[in-house]
Amino acid sequence: MDQAAAGDGAFDVEAFVRGLDAILARSGAPAARDFVREALDEAVRLGDRGARLTILNEQMGLLRSIGRHDEGVAAARAGIALALDMGLEGSEPHAVTLINAATSLRAAGLADEARAVYEAALRAAGSALAPGDRRIAALRNNLAILLGDQGDHEGAHRELSTALASLEHGADAVPDPATDPDVATTLVNLSHAARALGRDAEADSHALRALAVFRAGGHGTDPHAAAALAGLGQSRLAAGDAAGAVDAYREALAIVEASYGTESDAHAVTAANLADAEAALARRDGRAAASSPAPASPSAPRPDLTGLELSRAFWDAHGPELLARFPALRGRVAAGLVGHGSECYGFDDAVSRDHDFGPGFCLWLTADDHAAWGVQLQDAYDALPTQFLGYGPRLATERASGAGRRVGVFEIGAFFEGITGHPAAPGADRPHEWLALEEATLAAATNGAVFADPRGAFSGVRNGFRRMPADVRLALIGRRLAMASQAGQYNVPRMLSRGDGEAAWLAAAEFVNAAASLVFLLGGPTAVGYLPYYKWRFAALRDLASRPGARLPEVPSLLADVTRDASAACVGADPGARESLAVAIDRTCALIAGELRAQGLSASTDTFLEHQRAHVQARIGDDWLRAL
Repeated sequence: MDQAAAGDGAFDVEAFVRGLDAILARSGAPAARDFVREALDEAVRLGDRGARLTILNEQMGLLRSIGRHDEGVAAARAGIALALDMGLEGSEPHAVTLINAATSLRAAGLADEARAVYEAALRAAGSALAPGDRRIAALRNNLAILLGDQGDHEGAHRELSTALASLEHGADAVPDPATDPDVATTLVNLSHAARALGRDAEADSHALRALAVFRAGGHGTDPHAAAALAGLGQSRLAAGDAAGAVDAYREALAIVEASYGTESDAHAVTAANLADAEAALARRDGRAAASSPAPASPSAPRPDLTGLELSRAFWDAHGPELLARFPALRGRVAAGLVGHGSECYGFDDAVSRDHDFGPGFCLWLTADDHAAWGVQLQDAYDALPTQFLGYGPRLATERASGAGRRVGVFEIGAFFEGITGHPAAPGADRPHEWLALEEATLAAATNGAVFADPRGAFSGVRNGFRRMPADVRLALIGRRLAMASQAGQYNVPRMLSRGDGEAAWLAAAEFVNAAASLVFLLGGPTAVGYLPYYKWRFAALRDLASRPGARLPEVPSLLADVTRDASAACVGADPGARESLAVAIDRTCALIAGELRAQGLSASTDTFLEHQRAHVQARIGDDWLRAL
């Protein structure tokens, strides 16, 4: 815990730190968010600027760990401004604040701003901190992550090697490097940098050593241990050891869940990696069980596969061999199936196979790699077999051909720009751009499956679109509450009383759309994704309701009742259907209001959702969004 400055006695900083530590130990980071926010409000009320700076520094790390990046950015900027306002420039508290702020900005995807703050932090640390202060090593670690994000893996490796040498052999080296968690964390990051450079043996060596340090020091549940395990899982999966990958990812996921909860970015990414490893293990076991010395009969029926399953099988059969012809791209290409079409959601069936279906997968390259190798790789991809497992050739509609093609070789930024209009997710400081993105568009950018991504470049951009800023999410929740209330609770009965069944039917449809959106927004995009295109909405709702631990699992069936009852009540004028429709709408709204209270977005028991909107809006930090 970094204390940037001591309070003047008006606010009990030591009691705050003890309380925060207790909550983190007992319940994890998500439970501490309100405690820190209340402490900050109290410090502001008391006018204790030193305590406020300490709390802001704690808040930055906490919010970053649970994926609340827009709030973390606000805390970072407030901390920097407060330190300067207090006349602390060049001091230790100023250096610590800059380090924490830069890391929050980096995590939020504001790379340029983060880089500038890191440079200021290095200057401040050079004069304010002792040469062997381990916070300088932490600064180098975080700067290395930023360099890696920007593709400078050699620079990242250099910074991390310097940090490790300082921790192990510097003038103020740590007492016992074999048990020190900072040494272990640096080794984890060095493992990632080595892997990005294609040095897999070195990467595994660093990861295994990091785990040994974590365990020897009693830090086996440290979140950084999860990162080391995830790195080993990635390596083992690439080497064909699916069982070893599953074991590593499962252990990593348990640590992440205990530390950050199930709605964090880390949990979503680790869970997805575990699912990929489990699928690879299942395919391996399935192939082993199905193996037979007898050749398959030419008349054997083709397997019944979804588009995603067919794509993955086609990749497994031809992808690694294809990439092996391009040694310069070793460890640099991502593969999978993401984007438009029912097959990317897993909702396709036999009816779907008449268009935009067949063997194929996507290969995603960075801009530099695509410029150098994109044409040659596309030519090699085009030479792959057009038929596979009884399927093919791939049927592509006109809109899914040419510039709109859905499989083949893509530059990462251009791929996402083709779907969203943006080569990467807008920053948290550009809420207007987020609001211009429809949920169905975000769903298309974040659906599907990634079969391989050794550099993490594609997944990094994809996950950026999953991390909707918290204030934007709250603003959208407020909008949906208003529409659900106005359309369903107010206008459906009003239009029916006027005898305007058609208007009542349209109001019921607006209610269903707003409530469906709320199911996804309250579930959290990083955990459940986004509401897709209208014709797949109920399929997505049913799928979501079937997941263990799903939020609002009753709502999808209630919305099905609304659509059924609306036809009879609005068009058929059935009095019994009118009553059933009202019950389904009221029950849906009561469940949504209860979920708002469960998430701490409202303390009101009012089931009229328009009244709940004000409670949600009050929690929006951005003035512009709150005023919309």
